[in-house]
Amino acid sequence: AGRIMGSAVDMVGHFTQRYGKPEWNIDSTEIDGRKVDITIETAIERTYCDLTHFKRAAKRNDPKLLILAPLSGHFATLVRGTVEAMLPDHDVYVSDWRDSSMIPAVDDSFDLDDYIDYLVDFLHFLGPNTHVLAVCQPSVPALAATSIMSGWQDNCVPASLTMIGGPIDTRKSPTQVNKLAKEHSIDWFERHVVVDVPPPYPGAFRKVYPGFIQLTNFIAMNFDKHVASYHELFQHLVQGDDDAADRKRAFYEEYRSVMDLPAEFYLQTVKVVFQDHALPKGEMVHRWHPVKTEKITDTAILCIEGEFDDISGIGQTKAALDITPNLADEKKMYHLQKGVGHYGVFNGGKWRREIAPKVKAFIRTHDRELSAVRDAAD
Repeated sequence: AGRIMGSAVDMVGHFTQRYGKPEWNIDSTEIDGRKVDITIETAIERTYCDLTHFKRAAKRNDPKLLILAPLSGHFATLVRGTVEAMLPDHDVYVSDWRDSSMIPAVDDSFDLDDYIDYLVDFLHFLGPNTHVLAVCQPSVPALAATSIMSGWQDNCVPASLTMIGGPIDTRKSPTQVNKLAKEHSIDWFERHVVVDVPPPYPGAFRKVYPGFIQLTNFIAMNFDKHVASYHELFQHLVQGDDDAADRKRAFYEEYRSVMDLPAEFYLQTVKVVFQDHALPKGEMVHRWHPVKTEKITDTAILCIEGEFDDISGIGQTKAALDITPNLADEKKMYHLQKGVGHYGVFNGGKWRREIAPKVKAFIRTHDRELSAVRDAAD
């Protein structure tokens, strides 16, 4: 009885606690069978996002990789597993988004156009022959930035762009998320899900889309699954299976660590991506510049989808290959991963064993410096 009561108290505390930004907890990787230390540094600091560098204590001429973490409610640490898998073979940078509730309201606003500007700035900082891996939501701004830079004939345009579970064209296999966005007007979203940050947060009175609303929606989509998972956690606690309980608790502490989004970014994304389908229809505009995906001729594109993805349905990411008609077929690749949902397509066992190796091989195939070395050898 005492163990049951103690477990119940533990569950209540875990379920009601507010979680801040988790630590990366990445201090080393393994390269060629030996441990290599990792130093996490801020390469660029912006109001809404830092460009975080996972600097390896090893001198290797590996491809530069910019991993774009989603700005959709969770912190960038959600892609920890993505980073860990890519570190042994790449010089990794990550877009590390900030919680809008911590940004003073007097600072600049931030929308989808600003997001694209950030990506262009990051790519100019990293220089030519940088590869980009966009996880879910960033797929649209990443493809838009690549289109714009291709039109400029910018030599910093990505060498390759990998998009994982991204909403490029949400008209294909629409999910509940997509249907919700279509059912209501932008005014409805502004009235019902946009709120002012309360005092005493630094961002008091800034308008945001709260992370807890996004989390609630995600949990509601798979409510029975989460109830069963919490029941398993309770059973582990009652039985004294601390290792299993700690693993389950760690997952939910990460999953429930959420951040607020800038209202301007959220509302513009809903309209442009989920309501107007502006990018696949060729109607997207950035800073008065038309976003034309047919301008992409040099950036190799890999699209990855999950069989059971209930956030971005099958075909939504693959649509990027259809709207880039001037990109050669040998620079296009598609992979549908069996047996995974939205989270499993960039984290977990199948990501490490089956998906990540394909991404690494694709990047090396289309790395310009490595290609030059191979050509010289031939």
